[in-house]
Formats: sequence, structure tokens, C-alpha cells
Amino acid sequence: MISAEELRRQWADMDARRARRIQDDTAARVCLSKDLPPVTTVAGVDVGFEDRDTARAAIVVLDYRTLEPLDYALARLPVAFPYVPGLLSFRECPVILRALEQLRVTPDVLLCDGHGIAHPRRLGIAAHLGVLTGLPTVGVAKKRLTGRHGEVPAGRGEWTPLLDRAGDTLGAVLRTRVGTRPLIVSPGHRTDLNTALTLVMACTTRYRLPETTRWADGLASNRGQRWLARLDALRQG
Repeated sequence: MISAEELRRQWADMDARRARRIQDDTAARVCLSKDLPPVTTVAGVDVGFEDRDTARAAIVVLDYRTLEPLDYALARLPVAFPYVPGLLSFRECPVILRALEQLRVTPDVLLCDGHGIAHPRRLGIAAHLGVLTGLPTVGVAKKRLTGRHGEVPAGRGEWTPLLDRAGDTLGAVLRTRVGTRPLIVSPGHRTDLNTALTLVMACTTRYRLPETTRWADGLASNRGQRWLARLDALRQG
């Protein structure tokens, strides 16, 4: 896995044109076949911004069977790339890597708050992070970035394909809870779509969002102190 500092060095003075070239090159390295170890731990990954200049990444590792937290990391870094739609991984990957470096428990798979290959260049944050780390990743996004889909069935766990213009499948529009808006799920790296859907539903309880996302989002956001208080016992245990 590349270090946060090395990535920051490689991405110094990045501009949008160079970032898009890197996306195209990296997308060719994404593995979309199932290549996972037996899954015993899963981690949620999310990034928030404390202000215009500081990114805050949160990773929470959960037991895959019980969904109880086992470990967490919180990292902050200066933001080195401006906001450009479709290029968010260049803002977020360095600080996520810094958080990963702090973990004591290495997760078997990362569920990222964002897209996998359901992205205009087939390289959302989950796919990009997977190639950088070598870890299996899944994108779990709240909104569609690209693609088209039909009506989503109403039942929990039902889904419809998310398709690109050529009709190729980018991911799935998944109903995790009856009566709520569906999520956009797509493989990131070393996973296929069926595996991604299985992982997301296994991590989803009575809420719309999987527990991985809920923990990481809570810790990365301005509500972080409340979630952090629940996790501090892990460091004391």
C-alpha cells in the first residue's frame, strides 16, 4: 500500500487534466472479479471537511458477523486539490491513507461512502482507493453520479441495474429499507456486483445506510464527538 506521504508527493501540483489522465490509467488496473479472503471484518470509510482547507477521514472497522466496532482511526490533512466534480478522490485519498495507517485491525474489505465504478471514468473513490491500497473495496453512494436505471422494486434487498449509455452494468440501485430512497452500490476493486450487494445488505440493519457508513459518516462529520465517545472504549480496552 502506498503511504499517504508518498501519494501527496506524487500528486503535488496536480491539475484537472493530469488527474483525468491518472484516472484513465488507474481504471485499467481495477479488478472486477471476486478476490476476497473469508470476510471477518469490514470497514466503513468516509471523509468530511472541517473547513475549506482541512479534510477529515474516518475509518471504523466492524466485526462482519455482529457489526460491533473493533477499531477506528481519524485523520486530518490539508486539502491539496480543489473541488472538481468527478475528481473527488484526489481530495480524499491522501487523508484516507493516513487514517488506514493508524489502524490496528486491517479490514478484509472497505465499504466507501462514494462510488466504485459507477463513475464517468469508471474510477470513483472506492475503485481508486482499492487500486492504491490493494484492498477489496465497494462503493456505497447516496446519490447517482452517472448512468440510468429503471424503477426500483419496493422490497428490502431488491435492486435494479445501473447502466451506462452502451447498456453495460455499472452497479445497482439497491433498496435497503422499505419506504426509503435506494442507494447506489458498485464494485470498487477485487469485488464483483453480486459480492458488493451481499456485503452491503449484510451490513444493513434497520436503517437505510449500512452500519459501516453510519459509523464512518458519524465520525467524519460534525457529529463526530458523539460517535467518538462510543468508540473511545476500544482504545481503553
